[in-house]
Amino acid sequence: MRTFVFYSEKAKTTGKIKDDLMQSGRMDIVIHSIIATFFLSHKLRKDVEMHLVFDGPPNPPQHLIFRFNEETPISKKDVAGLISKMLYKSEKGKIKEIFPGCFIEKKHFEAVISELKEKNKKIFLLDLDGEKMENLKEDEINNSVFILGDDDGIPKSKLKTIKHMIDKKISIGPEMYFSSQTIIILNNFLDKYLNNV
Repeated sequence: MRTFVFYSEKAKTTGKIKDDLMQSGRMDIVIHSIIATFFLSHKLRKDVEMHLVFDGPPNPPQHLIFRFNEETPISKKDVAGLISKMLYKSEKGKIKEIFPGCFIEKKHFEAVISELKEKNKKIFLLDLDGEKMENLKEDEINNSVFILGDDDGIPKSKLKTIKHMIDKKISIGPEMYFSSQTIIILNNFLDKYLNNV
């Protein structure tokens, strides 16, 4: 199982998502990243889960979890609507499954990473100056977590709090890519590596 953690300091934490997704804390980046994580041609990935942590106004933090489920009502056309419905149903102090495979709770970024670390997962932070992803070993790749941010990246204050939990910083190459592109490149690398292509 591969896991992606996407952090956004500005993604809105209300179900009132504007038609102009850029005006909702760059919700367009969030949506593209979800599509890049789960969608293949004519099917969904079954070997992946995604954690989204939103810290924008008015009700941060919000932690959304997506896990593959045959009954998950996810479509490329209405990812924004799915997120909106989930945010409307968030309640303090409990994790709720809003749709099959779609959960929401109020949990801070640091707590999300800590919880994944406690499950003995390898935690990798995407960083332009990190080690080449091609250098990862098989025991590192299996059961791995990849952390990335939106167009502003992850704030230094947040990185400080999770520094001790990071196993390694990794890079997908010498150029800075969109979050969604980064996920596609990682998925492709993992597909080839795990299938010995």
